[in-house]
Amino acid sequence: MSETGNKTVSAGIVVIGDEILSGRTRDINVQQIAEFLAPLGIGLKEVRIVSDDQDAIIEAVQALSARCDYVFTTGGIGPTHDDITADAVAAAFGRSIDVRADALAILEDWYARAKTEVTTARLRMARIPEGAILIDNPVTGAPGFQIENVFVLAGVPKIARGMLEDVAPRLTRGAVTQSVTVRLEGAREGDLAEALGQLQIDYPEVSLGSYPWFQETEDGSITRGVALVARGVDPEALAEVERALHRLAQ
Repeated sequence: MSETGNKTVSAGIVVIGDEILSGRTRDINVQQIAEFLAPLGIGLKEVRIVSDDQDAIIEAVQALSARCDYVFTTGGIGPTHDDITADAVAAAFGRSIDVRADALAILEDWYARAKTEVTTARLRMARIPEGAILIDNPVTGAPGFQIENVFVLAGVPKIARGMLEDVAPRLTRGAVTQSVTVRLEGAREGDLAEALGQLQIDYPEVSLGSYPWFQETEDGSITRGVALVARGVDPEALAEVERALHRLAQ
């Protein structure tokens, strides 16, 4: 794994699956991938959720691959008819796809140890685009793969998380983003907007956000306030902004 110093390294995620869009399945891969990448200095910049539609997957993968240093896809690489991610990613890069000997050997070994037959359906999980690099799957054996800057992971969160361990050494580290939070009780966003806007102009390298909060007290009344969050890679600038945020409370 190489490092880029203070360079920002970006990532995008394409979440694939009708079950996510329908609300039947709750996605947690975005959160776990973002949390995995943050200590590596890789910031998540964009997430798309698309259906099990080849054209939609191709468009999303191509768009994010062009805009981000790395792209992660989750879902759609299983043994069923609607698992079309491998075909779509291959098409996005103009690659052919077929059962590959190294992927097949992994599946055959895995299922032999489990005393399970490698059926025609399971063979779909050995179909790998031309020139792709396999991603190890320590949970269920069936590999993911990498084409250029795109990493194709399983949709099951535990499997996706296991695959990330094999991906990590391939990634270039960026500058790690730090954050500070200042909670102002009794404050309202509208009263802070002008000052925050000016602070953002003064420190363009720091990302500023304001998030209202409400809390019920023991007597049933509601207290309110605003959490001010500053994020950046320059510790000196971040410290100056933190001091300025504290002054807003005075």
